[in-house]
Amino acid sequence: MTKETDKPKNDVLNVGLFGIGLETYWPQFEGLKERLEDYQEQIAKYIPVFDNVNLVDVGLVDNPKRAAAVGALFRRKQVDIIFLYISTYALSSTVLPVARETGVSIVVLNIQPVPAIDYGSFNALGDRGKMTGEWLAHCQACCVPEIANAFNRANIDYHLLTGYLGEKRTEKLIAEWVLAAKVAKTLRQNRLGVMGHYYGGMLDVYTDITRQIATFGGHVELIEIDELAELRAAVTDKEINAKVTEFHSIFVVSPKCEKEEIDRAAKTSVALDKLVAKHQLGSLAYYYEGTRGSEHENIISSVIAGNTMLTGRHVPVSGEYEIKNAQAMKILDGFGAGGSFSEFYAMDFNDDIVMLGHDGPAHFAIAEGEIKLVPLPTYHGKPGRGLSIQMTVKHGPVTLLSVCESRCGVFLLVAEGESVPGPVLDIGNTNSRYRFSISARTFIENWSKAGPPHHCAIGIEHIADAIEKFGKLTKVPVRRIC
Repeated sequence: MTKETDKPKNDVLNVGLFGIGLETYWPQFEGLKERLEDYQEQIAKYIPVFDNVNLVDVGLVDNPKRAAAVGALFRRKQVDIIFLYISTYALSSTVLPVARETGVSIVVLNIQPVPAIDYGSFNALGDRGKMTGEWLAHCQACCVPEIANAFNRANIDYHLLTGYLGEKRTEKLIAEWVLAAKVAKTLRQNRLGVMGHYYGGMLDVYTDITRQIATFGGHVELIEIDELAELRAAVTDKEINAKVTEFHSIFVVSPKCEKEEIDRAAKTSVALDKLVAKHQLGSLAYYYEGTRGSEHENIISSVIAGNTMLTGRHVPVSGEYEIKNAQAMKILDGFGAGGSFSEFYAMDFNDDIVMLGHDGPAHFAIAEGEIKLVPLPTYHGKPGRGLSIQMTVKHGPVTLLSVCESRCGVFLLVAEGESVPGPVLDIGNTNSRYRFSISARTFIENWSKAGPPHHCAIGIEHIADAIEKFGKLTKVPVRRIC
């Protein structure tokens, strides 16, 4: 019997779950099958059926014929990841047909019902038949080598998770695999817009779009800034006023911001919203300069507020045409960690911290305290003047992520640290203080020697373990600094 949650099929992560056993045991050991099925029901409760996650639980598979049918069912249901629960010893011939038919990653759950058998009660049973049945209910580890052997020889992508029921670690790891698969699917379906051109001379930022698509999937939409200009020209005063109101609901608007600048940024923000909606974008990378005094310069110098609004609402925007960082921001956002556009600002050797920030866009949903909208008389290294975002990332655990390209291909660079209180630079930029488990000196050297671009994405919480699972599912190497 197949159990599924009732969710739309075109907008979900389909998670397959099947247990394995040996049909020869059922007539030999009364109640064993039912007991193992109960364990699987407990396993199913560990799989979080949150936003747009659909569980396809097919119960126990105990012979090759049933395995072939389950494999075909999983393929029809288009499962994105499979959890294989070892309920007791089972033949590898009941596993391989499912794996070969589906071709998706399989997480093998070597999960016992308890941390250890109660040896005293077990040996007191007195009946060796009952004792054998009791042992088989705890015999999950028996066929782990057999399954791994078959998968290795068949070149099947699989991962092992060992633990026991009721263990917080087991529940956490299963949830991380589900979330990692969900983020991997988000990237496969994402539409990344790129508008403008690279910031001239930033060789680290230049990227291979084809390689990005081949690695993560998705689609890259090349967008002309003229299209944004056309949308902006059609924005009404009513739309501008509504956006200004929205600004005030999210930002603490500095009284030094001129009304003309606020309206200018609001008009561009409305146009950006329409551009994203028109192309169904899930992320955006941009940069442009325009000739002095041109309409394009007017537009590009008024995008930070609007792009910050988009970033905080799950459409991460990366400046300076940093496509790789738009990908990193999308990954962190998919994990619910935010993902703010950042670069290294300075080091404080007295406090052993590193400062990171940028003039925007920011991720307002992960701010510590106020998100300030402030005027900047000059965008350093860029044309024009306008408004910028000043905020600090929420104090507490953070994860830094960079999508990197080397001569060997794409890899992920990740580090866990803490956003800590202390003085920051009042320069109208996002900037925060970060401390790591290694010294600031060691961190900056190890991070840099890995070869990332100078931008990175910063998210809240420690999620490097989950990112490593994402890397395994997407077959992207992950290098962890700390």
